[in-house]
Amino acid sequence: MKTFAFSPRPQSSIWGAIQEADQILPGIWSVTTPSHGGLILSDQRQQAMPDSLRIEGASYEEDVDWSHVILAHEAEIARLGRYPASFLQLARDTVRCWHPDAFSAFTGESVTENQSHVLKRRKAYQDSIGELCVTAAWGSWADWVPEGKTGVVGMIVESVNHLGFASYAGERQFALVDAKIYEGRKEPASFASLGAELIDCPPGMNL
Repeated sequence: MKTFAFSPRPQSSIWGAIQEADQILPGIWSVTTPSHGGLILSDQRQQAMPDSLRIEGASYEEDVDWSHVILAHEAEIARLGRYPASFLQLARDTVRCWHPDAFSAFTGESVTENQSHVLKRRKAYQDSIGELCVTAAWGSWADWVPEGKTGVVGMIVESVNHLGFASYAGERQFALVDAKIYEGRKEPASFASLGAELIDCPPGMNL
């Protein structure tokens, strides 16, 4: 079993000035700042992170990326006895949901679309490649949008990355859709699914 050394308290973080810091395992610091926080790894810990879970920079933010560190050191943390099993399960679930490819590469376990928001989003946008989909919308507060309508602009979905974010191509197209239909939309919202009525580019929107 590899032995890790305790490391000095971090003096700074990518999230701002450090207010509190706790070394939860040798070389793994949990820090908080006025705005955010996360886990900061020593050079030794960062080098030992599995390729599939390692994030460049050794700073693993508190919303999602922290779970990579906990999953990678799950057995060590369990032996520590400081955290409940539910905490370890939360880490596994977080990686599985938001970074399913990394989860499968590390654990060898497959991830279904029902277990991962990212996989659901990625599949939805992959199915919409080549379609004209909404990229922005305006309510009737905009002077070019009639009452009861929603103004939308869209482009053609060209590709989708591993996190389920689309890249678009072609010229922007504008349209009006029924506000209630838009409110009940599913993502991605294609012009066809909304029954969109194409209009000319509104004044001042051609930038």
